Amino acid sequence: MRNEMNLQFSALSQNESFARVTVASFIAQLDPTMDELTEIKTVVSEAVTNAIIHGYENDPNGIVYISVTLEDEVIHMTIRDEGIGIFDIEEARQPLYTTKPELERSGMGFTIMENFMDEITVDSTATSGTTVKLTKHLSKSKALCN
Repeated sequence: MRNEMNLQFSALSQNESFARVTVASFIAQLDPTMDELTEIKTVVSEAVTNAIIHGYENDPNGIVYISVTLEDEVIHMTIRDEGIGIFDIEEARQPLYTTKPELERSGMGFTIMENFMDEITVDSTATSGTTVKLTKHLSKSKALCN
């Protein structure tokens, strides 16, 4: 069965927890393990925080967009902003790289996303925003494949 949701909200840091809880609530219908749910919530937090801090540079007038599609035991998430974009995606995906060291950012956002998800793609255009697409196969679906 296929089910989907779409969400948009202002690029305010306090909305990061709203996004995380909303996505987790939607995904809960697939009965993920606690570890899987924690990983998904962490990934949503990382991607939304990147959109707010890096994409919109903390401009509350920006809008963060999230879409989630559930297909059987597979979760597809897209988190998108219309901010400044990423000028060098490969550099941005390197562990410990950050453009905001003064904010004490760890530079581990993409690394965390890559470790917790099965697939990740990042598309970005300077001055037009960034789209992060994430896919997670729940452990039930992995067991079915074996």
